[in-house]
Amino acid sequence: MRLHAWHRRGGKPGAAATATAVVFLISAAAIWARAPTGAAAARRRHPSDEMDRLEAHVDNVTIVKEDDDDTLHLKDALEFFDANFFNDSKVHEMAKGAKEFNVPTFRVNRKLVASENGGLYNPSVLVFNSDWGKKESQRRSERFNYPRVTGVKRPNKDEDVAFMSILELGELFRTKQITSQELTGIFLQRLKRYNPILEAVITFTEDLANSQAKRADELLEKGIYLGPLHGIPYGLKDIISVPNYKTTWGSETFKDQVLDMEAWVYKRLCSAGAVLIGKLVSGSLAYDDIWFGGRTRNPWNTEEFSTGSSAGPAACVSAGMVPFAIGSETAGSIAYPAARCGVTALRPTFGTVGRTGVMSISESLDKLGPFCRTATDCAVILDFIRGKDPHDLSSRDIFLEDPFSVDITKLTVGYLKDAEMEVIHILASKGVNVVPFELSYSVPSVQSILNFTMDVDMLAHFDKWQRLGDDDDYEAQDQWPVELRRTRLIPAVDYIQAQRARGKLIHEVREGFTVDAFIGNATDWEKVCMGNLVGMPVLVVPTGFKSIDNPPSGTRRRTTLTTGIYAPPDHDHIALALAMAYQSATDHHKQRPPIDDEG
Repeated sequence: MRLHAWHRRGGKPGAAATATAVVFLISAAAIWARAPTGAAAARRRHPSDEMDRLEAHVDNVTIVKEDDDDTLHLKDALEFFDANFFNDSKVHEMAKGAKEFNVPTFRVNRKLVASENGGLYNPSVLVFNSDWGKKESQRRSERFNYPRVTGVKRPNKDEDVAFMSILELGELFRTKQITSQELTGIFLQRLKRYNPILEAVITFTEDLANSQAKRADELLEKGIYLGPLHGIPYGLKDIISVPNYKTTWGSETFKDQVLDMEAWVYKRLCSAGAVLIGKLVSGSLAYDDIWFGGRTRNPWNTEEFSTGSSAGPAACVSAGMVPFAIGSETAGSIAYPAARCGVTALRPTFGTVGRTGVMSISESLDKLGPFCRTATDCAVILDFIRGKDPHDLSSRDIFLEDPFSVDITKLTVGYLKDAEMEVIHILASKGVNVVPFELSYSVPSVQSILNFTMDVDMLAHFDKWQRLGDDDDYEAQDQWPVELRRTRLIPAVDYIQAQRARGKLIHEVREGFTVDAFIGNATDWEKVCMGNLVGMPVLVVPTGFKSIDNPPSGTRRRTTLTTGIYAPPDHDHIALALAMAYQSATDHHKQRPPIDDEG
């Protein structure tokens, strides 16, 4: 081998040698797993004549040569990965041990837990608990006390109905001014009308929606009212499984996949009487906004894309195609599309919402959360989908105070240098104590810790997908395929070290979080990574608009402005209360995108 020749010369590796080192490490399991089989192996064990002894000698020479080659290859690989501090004897011992112990263990574990893609089964027991250990977290939450919306009248135009809040729609339904079947028809029509423009829907669940809407109407006629979500249509990001419908994960490889399981969050919404009308776009395997059917666009400017893998939920809520939707975030997939599409969205505390039946990227990072028009709507949705999922080891019954009862005048809220100051001024006018703030920590590798964690966990869930070469069919080759091939070269020790650094970060952020909440940019990558590693909630709220450069003549396209309201883990109610106070004095969240203007 070329690498072997370089090693004997004692020089530095060139491109070919480097490539060979990488190839060797990736295929080390196959090299180290070689073992004599069949008659040759039997003769080695029982040489009974001269020919047997001669063949045994030849075979033993071959073994020695193979062992020497393995040792040389491993030394080259160790040097390439900055770990060449072992002598030849120790490297030989490592190669022998890897062949006899590591590789068989890899194979056993792979057969045991990695035969299915997507991380739906056999979740890791190395679960992440975002609880900061405060006493109130042990108390059980009561249902939130939603404000009663009175005097609501059905608008004459269906478009005006489409942009009403959840509580307003719920009041129309409760007072029998509109039926669930009528609501379902309005929103299904909008989904079908605007989907060719936005490419935001993967599957229309029309038959299911009509059945659920009919049942919702029948229950109300019997005097049974399930609450503010009763009869209200919604959409799910298409990594959330629903029986009898495709759950494609946005991927060409899985576009015909039907999973015979009900996601926990879907069950919760069914129990609340909500009506599922569509499986909305997830970027392929929950990465960015590119999927097997296209690329989801921003309703405020269709020349732009939605960004983030919860692209469908954000675009559909923004365009009035659904009243609310459930998306997910591992690293920015709620914050980024909400900011781009100008909607209100909550990334809740890690563990708040159960994830059974949801494609997994990383069990210690994945979170489900609502996309809505208002912070009030986010609070309502959160109240129905939170709680302990018995099959999700990281989910918890998290105590949350009623956000509608929080006295914001008793709160101290910090603002970062990149905060939208309109939010600060309005909160101050409402009696909030606002102070300059900077969240400090000494960990310099926050972004790489998140990437290590996310990528290693993702590869464990899609090991088979990569081994079969299905990554060659992936929609964006510079995304998961490149990242997950590189991930093969992350040693377990370094993965664990990253988790130890994560623990240090969590400790320092907890110690430095000296305010009740802080306001800052919702899409700053460092804050996105830090917040997800710590498990803290953030509420993304629209704060205004700015004109785009050189808009097409006669168009109303604009860029949305947003900010993030960050709270400590298990204090989502504080972020919700502050956002509701801000939105009570502004109307940015009520604006409608120029979706009919394709010019």
